[in-house]
Amino acid sequence: MKNLLFVAGILCSSLLSAQSITLQEFATGFTAPVEIVNANDSRLFVVQQNGIIKILQPNGVTNGTNFLNIASKIIYNGERGLLGLAFHPQYATNGYFFVFYNDTAGNLTVARYTVSANADVADATTEKIIISIPKPFDNHNGGSIHFAPDGYLWVVTGDGGSGGDPNNNSQNKNSLLGKMLRLDINSTGPYNIPPGNPFIGVDGADEVWAYGLRNAWKFSFDLTSGNAMIADVGQEFFEEINAMPITQAGINYGWKCYEANSTFSTTGCAPMSSMTFPIAVYDHANGKCSITGGYVYRGTAFPALQGKYIFADYCSTQIGMLNSDNSITWTPAFTGNNFSTFGQDSQKELYVAAVTSGKIFKIQSGTLATDENILSEGIRVYPNPASERIFVNAYNLQNMTAEIMTSEGIKVLEQRVIDHENGINITGIPAGVYYLILKNGDLKSYSQRIIIK
Repeated sequence: MKNLLFVAGILCSSLLSAQSITLQEFATGFTAPVEIVNANDSRLFVVQQNGIIKILQPNGVTNGTNFLNIASKIIYNGERGLLGLAFHPQYATNGYFFVFYNDTAGNLTVARYTVSANADVADATTEKIIISIPKPFDNHNGGSIHFAPDGYLWVVTGDGGSGGDPNNNSQNKNSLLGKMLRLDINSTGPYNIPPGNPFIGVDGADEVWAYGLRNAWKFSFDLTSGNAMIADVGQEFFEEINAMPITQAGINYGWKCYEANSTFSTTGCAPMSSMTFPIAVYDHANGKCSITGGYVYRGTAFPALQGKYIFADYCSTQIGMLNSDNSITWTPAFTGNNFSTFGQDSQKELYVAAVTSGKIFKIQSGTLATDENILSEGIRVYPNPASERIFVNAYNLQNMTAEIMTSEGIKVLEQRVIDHENGINITGIPAGVYYLILKNGDLKSYSQRIIIK
C-alpha cells in the first residue's frame, strides 16, 4: 500500500477545531471502477464498467485472477456497462450474488450468479436473469443495487435517457424507469413482489417502491438512522441528496416536474405537496456538474467523520460532506481524479474510486487547526509565516513524519524524521499557502495551514 496522501481541508465555522479529509492511495490499475463492495469479509470487490469484477485484498493487492468476467454479455460505452453488485445476505452459505448491467441490446439487467468452489472465483455459467428492462436511450441507467435489512433487493433505475425525460418515465408509475424497485429474489421464479410494495392492486407497477428519480448515481443504506441515502444527478443546474426512512413506501422524488427544489416541467404534474424534496442541493458553480453518491460514515477509525454523509462531484473532483444541519462543505479539488463510486469494507471504513485514474483511495481524517501556531494535543508549529525552516514542538517528535501539500493536494515535501534543532527545510518551495501534515506512529494526523514567504 502506498503512503501517498492527498490532503484537503474542510473548514467549519470554528477557527480552532475544523475537520480535514485525506485520501490514502490504496490500490491502482483498475479500468473504469464503478462500484466497491464487501462480502462481509476482509476482501473488497471492485466492479469495472468493462464487465470484470476484481478482488482487492486488505493489503491493497489485487488478485491476479478475476472474480467474474461477463464482458461478452454487456455493452460497454458511455454510461453503459457493468454497474452494480450486491451479495446476498446469506452469501456465506448460498454463494449468491447479483449484478446490474446493460446487456448487448442496452437493456437494464439484474442477474444472479453463484461463487465456485474457489471462494475467489465465481462460476460464470450460473447466470439467472432476474429482470430485464428495455430502455430507449443510451444514458441514464442508474445502476446501484443493495439488499435492505428486510432481505429484499432494491434496484435503482435511470429515467431512460436523453434529456428532460421525454417519455415522462419517472412520473409514470407503470414504467420501471426512473424508479426504486424492491424485489423478493428468494423465489423459484425470477422474483416475487414483496408485501408492502405500494402499488400492489392499484395504479402502478407492483415492483415499484419509489419514483420520480432522474439518474440516481449511487444510493446506500444508513442502518443507524434507518435512511436510504439517494444521490440524484440533475438536468441543468442542480444536484440533489435525498434521505428518507427505509420503511417509507411510495415516495415521489419529483423529477421531471422539479429539478431538485426548482420547477422544471410541471405540466400534468401532481400537486407539489405530494412530492418529497431533497434534504440538500448544490448548483454547478465552480465546475461542478454531477453528483456521485456515497455513504454515511459509521466506521470507528475517524470519529470526526461519524454520522457525516460523504459524497463527491464528478467534474470538480471535490469530495463533499453533509453536515448535521444539511449544509455541505467541500474539499479543494483532487485534480485528475473523477470520483465514480464509494464503498465500505466490512468494518464500515470508506473508500473512493476514480474512474479516470483507475485508483482506489482510503478515506481518512485528521484535525485541521487554522490557528496560526498551536495545533491540538500540545503540538506547536513556528514560525508561521516562514521562509527557510519550520520547527515543530511535540511530546513524541521522534515518531512524527511531515508532509507539505498544496491546497490542490500535490505533495511538495516529505520528511521522515523531525528534530527540534534542524526543523523542516522549506527552501526551494515557492511562496504561497500550504498545509503541513504531521503524522505520528499511531497514524493520527494533524494538519496546519502554513504560509511560505
